Amino acid sequence: MSSFGTHRARVHDAARPAHRRLSDLRTCLQHFAPYGFRATYHHLRGSAGIPGRPEKDPDSLVRAVEELHAARQVWLAAEAAYAGRRVREKRAGRRQPGRAEAWQAQRRRWHSLAYCPDPRRHPAEPLPVVVRRVLCARPPGHPEPGGTPVCWVCVGPAGTEMWRDGYWTYTLCAGCGVSLRRE
Repeated sequence: MSSFGTHRARVHDAARPAHRRLSDLRTCLQHFAPYGFRATYHHLRGSAGIPGRPEKDPDSLVRAVEELHAARQVWLAAEAAYAGRRVREKRAGRRQPGRAEAWQAQRRRWHSLAYCPDPRRHPAEPLPVVVRRVLCARPPGHPEPGGTPVCWVCVGPAGTEMWRDGYWTYTLCAGCGVSLRRE
């Protein structure tokens, strides 16, 4: 599989047909999709104004890949800082990450920082803003029985709603659509 940077350069290549450039944008999403593939793609289509036929506005593909690239740069910087911190902690004898780091590691395993199972519901802000907020968020506390979970994207209790995909039932933040829990 080619790298994110390779496909990003292909999206920028104006000599390529627009449908191939769109395919390269989607391949970039396989490398980094903070809301999950479908929701991140839906977000980029709206924020960059990608039309149904990308040849009508091929520059929209460049706007989309640049927004995704900016968010990925924020994430890569945070990953590098985390890796450096863990190396120093291990040298000092601390082998297990703390609670906050363990929660962040769990989000990294999900391959999405703020998973939105419903592709039409996701935060409306630019991706770098949301990624920065999620990376700086504290781990959500477990609510009391009957209490409202706290969304780490909206940074507060915005209420919840249930959403089903046919297999899982998700508890979503009513404000931004991020999954707070899966059952």
